[in-house]
Amino acid sequence: MRQFTYTCPKTIEEALKAHTSEAAFIGGGTNLVDLMKMGVERPARLININRLPLTSIEEHEGGVRVGALVSNSDAAAHAFIRERYPVLSEAILAGASQQLRNMATMGGNLLQRTRCYYFYDPSYKECNKRTPGTGCAAKQGFNRIHAILGASEACIAVHPSDMCVALSALDAVVQVTGPKGDRSIPFREFHRLPGSMPQIDTNLRPGELITYIDIPPITYARRSTYLKVRDRNSYAFALVSVAAILDLDSGGTLRQARIALGGVAHKPWRATKAEGLLAGKKVNERIVREAAEAELANAKAYRHNSFKVELAQRSIVRAVIAAGEKNA
Repeated sequence: MRQFTYTCPKTIEEALKAHTSEAAFIGGGTNLVDLMKMGVERPARLININRLPLTSIEEHEGGVRVGALVSNSDAAAHAFIRERYPVLSEAILAGASQQLRNMATMGGNLLQRTRCYYFYDPSYKECNKRTPGTGCAAKQGFNRIHAILGASEACIAVHPSDMCVALSALDAVVQVTGPKGDRSIPFREFHRLPGSMPQIDTNLRPGELITYIDIPPITYARRSTYLKVRDRNSYAFALVSVAAILDLDSGGTLRQARIALGGVAHKPWRATKAEGLLAGKKVNERIVREAAEAELANAKAYRHNSFKVELAQRSIVRAVIAAGEKNA
């Protein structure tokens, strides 16, 4: 691990002033510290932001505003989240272990680096995410957990967060502040697909700090579910996950569906094609299966992960049907 300096500002202004191109903000540190130990991340300075006033969960413009330093455990247990947005609580509780959720912050969860064996092990020199231009070892290596949607020739890694899949379906907005002031980033625009620059995971600008996550008012969000398919029931990343939220009329016709996938792309994948095909339809297994197949029509599998295409289709069907059986 590279030697680093450490500072603990008490205000957001102090935190922003302390940031340089070789610095990193640290909250819970559940991902950053691991990457530092492995030599993947090598900041010269850590800026501990845990004293900043970003630990509240409040009503905001009809929805809910969650501070970036709220722990995952506290967010999942909060009455506003459990009652109004159960899909988010379910997704958070499906991630990691209780100990990690107690430490991990909401803002930090958004910044998890994409999951790839080769990225996390510097002994593999071919990794465009660590060193642009060196290649992608995963494409010809063991790629069972890797992307089937939105990947590029440069990178096929996947985003690891459960929470972010739910936030994508909820159309959350990320509030940030930085050297050039405050701005709002719609959740669909926060994370990036790899393209030719897989080393950049988000659309944060240099020196920007996440302050809040805003979840808009969604009256039907109680009719939702989070489905996570993984190799074991505890402490495992998703092979495929689905957050589904349904707006049904009194006759059972679907006004609107919100569907997001995890474990399949470099970012939480919003299934807009499936959503469009389901709108105005009665929810049944055949209709949902057709929409799921259309969503995965352009999936590109690799040697070890072709099973993910069928798994994703089946998971969409199971999650949508399960959400439809719940009361709003």
